[in-house]
Amino acid sequence: MSLRPDPPLPPRRFREAIRGARRRGLDFAAYIAVRCLVATIQVLPLDMGNRVCRGLAWVLVHGIGVRRRTTEGNVAAVFPDADETARRRLEVAMWHHLFLMVCEIAWAQRRLHLCNWSRYLRFRGNREMLAVLLSPRPSVIVTGHFGNFEIGGYLVGLMGVKSTTIARRLDNRFLHDWVERFRQAKGQEMIDKEGCAPRVERHLRQGGTLSILADQHAGEKGCWVDFLGVPASCHKALALFSLSAAAPMIVAYTRRDRGRPMSFEVGFTGVADPADDPDAACGSVTELTRWYNDRLAEAIGPAVEQYWWLHRRWRTPPARVARRMAKRAA
Repeated sequence: MSLRPDPPLPPRRFREAIRGARRRGLDFAAYIAVRCLVATIQVLPLDMGNRVCRGLAWVLVHGIGVRRRTTEGNVAAVFPDADETARRRLEVAMWHHLFLMVCEIAWAQRRLHLCNWSRYLRFRGNREMLAVLLSPRPSVIVTGHFGNFEIGGYLVGLMGVKSTTIARRLDNRFLHDWVERFRQAKGQEMIDKEGCAPRVERHLRQGGTLSILADQHAGEKGCWVDFLGVPASCHKALALFSLSAAAPMIVAYTRRDRGRPMSFEVGFTGVADPADDPDAACGSVTELTRWYNDRLAEAIGPAVEQYWWLHRRWRTPPARVARRMAKRAA
């Protein structure tokens, strides 16, 4: 056995090791800060948390202007006739919703369980949803960056429905592990979006339920349809998962009820079944993609302030796509 010390690392590897250690240290510090913030939120009464969120939203919009260009561009595209005052009011309401959404996720871990769910939830169309979710056939739940979709995923597991959700990993691995523990606490399985197709197909073949956030930009080669009246690129895989597995697609939402914190309406705006399709929604990938975008728009309509207008959902379509969509609209 040699007693000689290990040779020193080459300069490049040494610098990489230092950078990696610094990054892990910063990530862990951010994780500790977030956990302390969440612990503080968890002890706040609902009305006090709501007032704090409203004040933070006002400061963020009128004082700091975070993501203002993206938010204003999205709101102007969808609501071209709204004046500046109305758009700014919607921006404040959106940030209030986002802050309150974070509070509700923190509160749910300690306040929402099987013995008291009826205090916080009101279901709409629960019989129709359960008929699909509890059948031996596979199913696909589609929602968007609207309402409190994190609570929605938590509720699916709370009600005994085992689902698989596709999500991107967070860059901070400490925060990622913690958020994933919350998401999986009631039986929701999380899988990374990179290379997930074989695993999803296997899950659907076994009669499982897949849950997806549908309003993600898919790039120039995506399936372009109108969403809230503006062209948007959608991932073709969502429709393909449903069509290839003959899995009914449900467009669901978890909408804050009358703006009250920790009070939700859970419902759906439509079901498209490839095996029974009187409306011809499942005729092709494009038709099914257009169908679920229209159903998402129906869910958003009564509470537009609960949509993520800061989300980079809409981009300029390629010229050939714009010409094709204009010809179809004519």
